Amino acid sequence: MIHSEDFLDHIRFPEVHDLLHAYASAGYAFTDTPQEPGEALQSYIRQAVRAPGLLDTVIAEIDDLLAVGLFSEQIADEVATLPHIKPPADRTVEQCLALARDHLDRIRHGGDYEHAETPRTHWEWAKQFPEVQDLLGGYFHQNFSKFYASHREALADYLDANGPETIDEAAKEIGTLLALVEGDNELDQATQILGLQVYPPEDVPLRRWLRDMQGILQHRPRP
Repeated sequence: MIHSEDFLDHIRFPEVHDLLHAYASAGYAFTDTPQEPGEALQSYIRQAVRAPGLLDTVIAEIDDLLAVGLFSEQIADEVATLPHIKPPADRTVEQCLALARDHLDRIRHGGDYEHAETPRTHWEWAKQFPEVQDLLGGYFHQNFSKFYASHREALADYLDANGPETIDEAAKEIGTLLALVEGDNELDQATQILGLQVYPPEDVPLRRWLRDMQGILQHRPRP
């Protein structure tokens, strides 16, 4: 099985792929204007500023892509794998990418952007909580009952399959998620976005179950 991270390691424009997936998560359309970024680009910006150097990387990739030409045979195979985002009637895809690049460059040089307490798109949730998504979506999915007899068994399988750094990061992300999302209904929605497709153990509220899982991850036996 090829994970998305492994795929992105072997392509020419990995951050452009990620950027366009942000647009795909917000409706598969370029909605940016010269005055301000649209919802998708705002979500990408909020996550990009969290990673030092990422804005430099994505801007360089857009420059490279536009210099070669989106419809160049040289990169045709890779362009075919990019999410297909619909431009407005009065613009081309290349013009939309150039406009996004201008906004990203403005942010790189200290420009303002829209802050948000919680993620606003599916892409942004997954980007901010990747290990929680791997845990919930990979072990507590719709086929959960075919693989596990209990929630504890699924969590044990997760512990066996992942290394200490990954497990520590998952525990940290659960804590961040619980602190960020205070309402129970909102937490239910967020965990569904992150891949949870089964109920917690019987008579255990979702928040308590997540907190219990965090404790197990934090206090697991160390090698």
